[in-house]
Amino acid sequence: MPGHHPMAEALDTLLAHGRLAVSTEEAAQLLQLPPEHVRVRMQPLARGGRVFSPARGLWVVVPPEYRTWRVIPGAQFIEPMMTHLGRDYYLGWLSAAEMYGAAHQRPQVVQVAVDRHLADRDIERVRLRFIGRRHLSELPRLRRNVPTGQVWVSTPEVTALDLAAEPGHGGGVSNVATVLAELAEENQLQPRRLAEAAEHFSLAAVRRLGFLLDATGQADLTGMLHDRVEQRRHFPPDLLAPGSPVAGEVDAHWRLRVNTDVEPDL
Repeated sequence: MPGHHPMAEALDTLLAHGRLAVSTEEAAQLLQLPPEHVRVRMQPLARGGRVFSPARGLWVVVPPEYRTWRVIPGAQFIEPMMTHLGRDYYLGWLSAAEMYGAAHQRPQVVQVAVDRHLADRDIERVRLRFIGRRHLSELPRLRRNVPTGQVWVSTPEVTALDLAAEPGHGGGVSNVATVLAELAEENQLQPRRLAEAAEHFSLAAVRRLGFLLDATGQADLTGMLHDRVEQRRHFPPDLLAPGSPVAGEVDAHWRLRVNTDVEPDL
């Protein structure tokens, strides 16, 4: 009959049963096709915005509400993509902050920590940025619900430390301060969990986090962080804004050179 497309019907059946993604091998079994024929059958559907491939050998079905996008939000397909690639991961930085209602502005990219190098990729309007994290499996993270299932997300404390460790991934020091203040306002940061997570981060990240929390009126969260900093007081000062010129006074409490102004949007 006109418009009859066995592959489209098979994908709609997957959606109806709560399945979002299918491998080339699974699609071949569904339609009793040789695997090498699957891509040919998928191409018309991809052109019509009904399916996309975020990784070789993986196909993600696009529900009707996202067909004009030709893709679904990154957080909704990152789990099957990482499973397909055999990678450990978590959503982090501003993407994690958004999950906790503290991103302030909607992030322009999806930031994903991965256990080893993975090339960034843009899929229609979705921009995936992969950031390597050594010892990723040791970092605290949580399962959070998304419309298509669940994803790994860094805990609020690891999110705060990630942003402090690499402010560039958080839109700069002032935006990081804003996000930290919003995380703290929602009572999502706990002093003991901050101190425990800090064991996995550099001294510079801990100093920066403590300074920014103090600067945004969250000194009640920083006592245990400061204890850790004091144990290494003999180490040279770190920069508040890494990569910026070495200038400004050293904050004696955190042993941090304040080489930029902090202007959170509070």
